[in-house]
Amino acid sequence: MTKATNITWHETAITKEERRVQNGHGSSVLWFTGLSGSGKSTIANAVSKELYRQGINEYVLDGDNVRHGLNRDLGFSEKDRNENIRRIGEVAKLFVDSGKIVTTAFISPFRADREQVRQLFEEAEFIEVFVDCPLEECEKRDPKQLYAKARRGEIKDFTGIDSPYEAPVKAEITIHSERSSVEESVTTILDYLRLQKII
Repeated sequence: MTKATNITWHETAITKEERRVQNGHGSSVLWFTGLSGSGKSTIANAVSKELYRQGINEYVLDGDNVRHGLNRDLGFSEKDRNENIRRIGEVAKLFVDSGKIVTTAFISPFRADREQVRQLFEEAEFIEVFVDCPLEECEKRDPKQLYAKARRGEIKDFTGIDSPYEAPVKAEITIHSERSSVEESVTTILDYLRLQKII
């Protein structure tokens, strides 16, 4: 990929801080990570729905949905997974700059990729939410029948089967989705946002 050299960064007329003041709340990215079937998208959407109910500007970036559009040219090789996460990080940053709370639900299996995204944000803007669920439970749920296909060899490089998942070492929030309800998970996350004075 050739990098453009004849470009200049233009500062916007309205700052991120001004947008936050107008919105009446802070902005950040809730970066949900975990195995397929762990509950990332379900919890991310439930958080988004509750934020919306409270009048907070929010948006959800879901892994499958983004691969239907922006990242439809990417496969699941390690290189493509890296690029998938890089692009999402940049998009999430735009949402945070616009004064919104954005929730992202991506397996994002590699620590280095998640750390690279974290570096795009200011202190406390990147909130890693580890949806911790045992592989056995994720396989039992298997809502999209992906584990079954991976076990049969129909899907290659599937996280948790023949491609590794590197769990966060120090996530800001850890949700144990096999023993916490969606409602309890939402409460935990919103309590954290209040504690950090984001909402």
